[in-house]
Amino acid sequence: MSQSAARPKLPERRDFRCLDPLRVRWAEVDLQRIVFNGHYLMYFDTAVAAYWRQLAMPYHEAMHELQGDLFVRKATLEYEASARYDDQLHIGMRLLRLGQSSMTLQACAFKGQSRLVHGEIVYVFADPSTQTSRPIPKVLRDWMEAFERGEPMVTVEQGSWPALEGQAGPLRHAVFVQEQGVSQDIEQDEHDAQAHHVVARNRLGQVVGTGRLLTVDARTGKIGRMAVMATVRGASVGNTMLQALCERARLLGFNEVRLHAQTPVVGFYRRSGFEVASEPFEEAGIEHLLMRKRMPVT
Repeated sequence: MSQSAARPKLPERRDFRCLDPLRVRWAEVDLQRIVFNGHYLMYFDTAVAAYWRQLAMPYHEAMHELQGDLFVRKATLEYEASARYDDQLHIGMRLLRLGQSSMTLQACAFKGQSRLVHGEIVYVFADPSTQTSRPIPKVLRDWMEAFERGEPMVTVEQGSWPALEGQAGPLRHAVFVQEQGVSQDIEQDEHDAQAHHVVARNRLGQVVGTGRLLTVDARTGKIGRMAVMATVRGASVGNTMLQALCERARLLGFNEVRLHAQTPVVGFYRRSGFEVASEPFEEAGIEHLLMRKRMPVT
């Protein structure tokens, strides 16, 4: 067999389900006016965080529950072309191999469809105190393989406030009260008892999202208290819950669903068919917009 025939297939953009966007900064360019070679390791390490995010995995909380952590054993890079200042790149990350206690992630920097730099990062799952290797837990192995197959990363549980308060309440407190500074007296209100609630769980059973649907009148519902754990935002958790709440509204026979969207996430709701229906207004000290979505007639 010739040397060229034995060479492994080089990665292409379509091979990666996780593609993390990146824009080259001035500080990352060297005297040759191209990205300094060592920065690609930083790019790839940042994309590893995006990979866990796409799995709806809050890394530190998950590793604590799995009683281990991942340590880099080896990293290799192969340079084919250079990125330059202000280039828009996508860093692909995927699972390549799983061993007994180690895993290999393949990374690749793309400019459009063009491959610039690719490499592999070998991690060892180990005791966080002694750094002695341990077998990769089955739940983590199954989780990663399921992501690579394109399976859903979260499940949505639906129910009443008494049934879900213990799961939804702490996350709402973390997002609205601790992160956004909303008063606890405002965050929990009398509508919780009448609302239909959802919580999203990842494959470790951790609650990573929550929301609720209120009945305004016989034809109208209102979605609110949408909260996603900060470390997994951008992993379709919010979209999965939003679709579940809209489907619940459809089953209840609502013609329209409303919500008050914080201005930074208006685009998220627009992508799900909601339209802006008001000028900006303040609610709980945060700027919002009223948004509406007509429900399909069945």
